[in-house]
Amino acid sequence: MVWRAIVRSSIGTSHKKRQLPCQDYGQYIIATDDVIVGAVADGAGSARYSDIGAEVAVKTALLNIGEWLERQKLTLPLSEEQAETIFSWVLETVVIALKQEAANSGYALNDLACTLLIFVAAPGWVAAMQVGDGFIVAGSQAHEYRLLFQPNKGEFINETTFVTASNALEEMQVCVSPGNQAFICAATDGLERVAIRMDEWMPFERFFQPLQEYMWATTSPEQEDEYIRNFLDSERLNARTDDDKTLLLCVYGKQ
Repeated sequence: MVWRAIVRSSIGTSHKKRQLPCQDYGQYIIATDDVIVGAVADGAGSARYSDIGAEVAVKTALLNIGEWLERQKLTLPLSEEQAETIFSWVLETVVIALKQEAANSGYALNDLACTLLIFVAAPGWVAAMQVGDGFIVAGSQAHEYRLLFQPNKGEFINETTFVTASNALEEMQVCVSPGNQAFICAATDGLERVAIRMDEWMPFERFFQPLQEYMWATTSPEQEDEYIRNFLDSERLNARTDDDKTLLLCVYGKQ
């Protein structure tokens, strides 16, 4: 039994019209056959170099968690307290990296503003954190899905918390969720309205089930990615969201 995963991003139609780059970034590492780490970030639309900030945030988070995992033996779920400690430390390393990037490039720190979602998953549990909007959904083999956090929304539309904010640590959400982790999806907020029932904060099963079935049927998702690329760039999806979209999908099963 192993983890299989794929991450893909698609530039939003509004960004294409304004000739802006994709400001999302996502990546993952398979630490062992039983442990996978994933992260996605969405650069603030108002931040000049937020695409750089999103990439720095994700790469820094994965690097530090990967090095931490090399020193650990994760046979049991993390406790909530352990997860809080680890993710607080990771967030601090991300902010340090963003400050260094800003200093080296002559940017203001807020030019690199982005959200950040991270998960560490094993077959029987998932630990996760979230700063800002976007979502992480975990699912079982029976297509039962649960949303790990409610996206952090501000008082005004399109307002959220970014990792560069002074209150990012206080606003960070952390959880450890036990149970069979057959499927995990992490995504930026460009997919929220089509994937989550916002009135009751519940995953929309008809969004996730085809993605889970695709992942079960695909032995090499990173090489067999036409389905995901076509989905993210489809006219039907773009008619419902004009924002950048990043989708990170993982399944645990036979190799």
